[in-house]
Amino acid sequence: MPEGPALSTPGARCGIDSVEIARIERLLRETPVEDLAKLFSAEELRESGDASGRAASLAARFAAKEACLKLFPRETALNLITAADFSVARDAYGAPRIQCSAAAEAVLGRHRIGAIAVSLTHDRASASAVALAEPAQMPVPLAGKLAYHLLPLRRRVVLDNLRRVYGATVSEDEIRRIAQAHYAHLWRLLPEFIVFPWLTPAQRMARARVENLEAIVAAHARGKGVIIVTGHFGNWEVSTAAGIASFPQARGKFYFVRRPFKPAWLDALIIRRFRQAGFGVLPKSGSLDAILERLAAGDIVVFPFDQHAGPRDGVRVEFFGHSAGTFRSVALIAQASGAPVLPAASWRESSGHHVLRFEAPLELVEREDLGEEIRVNTRLCNAALERMILRHPEQWWWVHRRWKDWPAKKRRRA
Repeated sequence: MPEGPALSTPGARCGIDSVEIARIERLLRETPVEDLAKLFSAEELRESGDASGRAASLAARFAAKEACLKLFPRETALNLITAADFSVARDAYGAPRIQCSAAAEAVLGRHRIGAIAVSLTHDRASASAVALAEPAQMPVPLAGKLAYHLLPLRRRVVLDNLRRVYGATVSEDEIRRIAQAHYAHLWRLLPEFIVFPWLTPAQRMARARVENLEAIVAAHARGKGVIIVTGHFGNWEVSTAAGIASFPQARGKFYFVRRPFKPAWLDALIIRRFRQAGFGVLPKSGSLDAILERLAAGDIVVFPFDQHAGPRDGVRVEFFGHSAGTFRSVALIAQASGAPVLPAASWRESSGHHVLRFEAPLELVEREDLGEEIRVNTRLCNAALERMILRHPEQWWWVHRRWKDWPAKKRRRA
């Protein structure tokens, strides 16, 4: 297969590939249908048809997949993405467009790529494709710029965290724009927090919507309870109120696992508002038996999973490519209860509306070594958080020191 160039300068990233049609003809003759489905999507196989042009059509699509891989040579070399993570679909006008798997979306997010434009062509002997990455640029409201400069709450922490995630893939200017957009998000939280209790139920519902509700409905129907893995995304209070209203059969069955806030009056206020919204509250420390009881009763337990965990409660696993102390409780409780684990995130759209989205349950693994099982499944939870953060990075809690070091173990005296 001829090697095509891949430009990687900021704002210009292009991949080119060419495939011999005869190679795809051999692939179609020699490969079982179930193996073809691992490389090409159902839509790609359907659109290619069964006529004589099928091999040329699939060859062009295969060239597009390879061209997309050349946009991200490091991730391709590390096998973080493969050709199967990209597929070619048609828009309403028949033009080709690239669809990405969850793994590919995460890679695009790390590089701040908004979309991949693709062009396909073929003759009798070969098919070619050009893939052009379209950079995303974070829009920054004026409030974000002012707050960033005039009210720099933990600005150094925010920038350090963003550099951990994006420093190797995007420009310092874009990192600064994400930081400023994050301050704009924090600025908007304050009036929302004040106004929300005074809204009628109808007004609250009008401000939010729920996506993929069927995922949690199906998981809840298994009868083992549900574990929701989430983080400090968007305005969780607004979006979860809409979520409970959209899932009335589970009202009174949602329990939020949380640490107490300081001062005590603020903690009491937040607990009261949780309960008014239909949430029960469980303490993060010392509540294992209570959590298992709730799951056995078919309830839904929500875990904020994006905070630092120390050696007593955590295990060190990768989070955005860096070792981070992460709570092992979700993996332990899922193993003990058999409850499905669903990621969920919320965000605010530019219109001011809030969205709560449930994802498909994680495919947790089993290992003979329980410690390794916990480590692998905890990493799966972190990977789910990464994907959700990258979709709307300005609305995650970057002010938190997520990558703290653990204290060195003291040596015992002989």
